[in-house]
Amino acid sequence: MKKLIILASALGAVATAALAQTTPSPKGDTPAVATPDTQNPSAPVEGANSFTEAQAKARIEEAGYTDVKSLKLDDKGVWQAAAIKDGKSVSVALDYQGNVTAQ
Repeated sequence: MKKLIILASALGAVATAALAQTTPSPKGDTPAVATPDTQNPSAPVEGANSFTEAQAKARIEEAGYTDVKSLKLDDKGVWQAAAIKDGKSVSVALDYQGNVTAQ
């Protein structure tokens, strides 16, 4: 009986951790935080952005952009910048979910 209680507790802890990693957005169709493999198709999403300027620049660079310039947080909570990707100058945005999109 004691082993059963320990096993049930361990499984509960693992299940809770797994749920915390895949918390859906309010729409329920995308992760709350984008990863390189997931991106909200309606990005950029307006909302309270907690990325610092340095974090925003790093996130944009991780998405394959270089020479990130004029990085500014707009009134909708979306970081906006100019950058280079594949040799072309583009406008790029980073939303609070971590979605990086060219505009």
